[in-house]
Amino acid sequence: QVQLVESGGGLVQPGGSLRLSCVASGVTFSRYAMSWYRQAPGKERELVASITTGGGSRNYAESVKGRFSISRDNTKNTVYLQMNSLKPDDTGVYYCVAMRGSISWGQGTQVTVSS
Repeated sequence: QVQLVESGGGLVQPGGSLRLSCVASGVTFSRYAMSWYRQAPGKERELVASITTGGGSRNYAESVKGRFSISRDNTKNTVYLQMNSLKPDDTGVYYCVAMRGSISWGQGTQVTVSS
């Protein structure tokens, strides 16, 4: 069983920055591709960013390109999402996802962008 715990969410003003972290346990972390999803109020869950097992390839939703950056540290079993130039539309619950034949979800962490 993959266990995922997100942290780093909170309240931030527009234009501010936030870094999310997700720590995995119970698995060999380096064998899993990782992603971040988010769900905004009244909207469907959407893919924000993904990263391959070794971190060599990354993909982003069009709405966050140039502002967000996904990275991973396999020695710490951790994946990160650095979020810069935050907008109110970035508000939502952010979920960490592990992928290897099947998918596992974390519990989510709330991000609120408001003035």
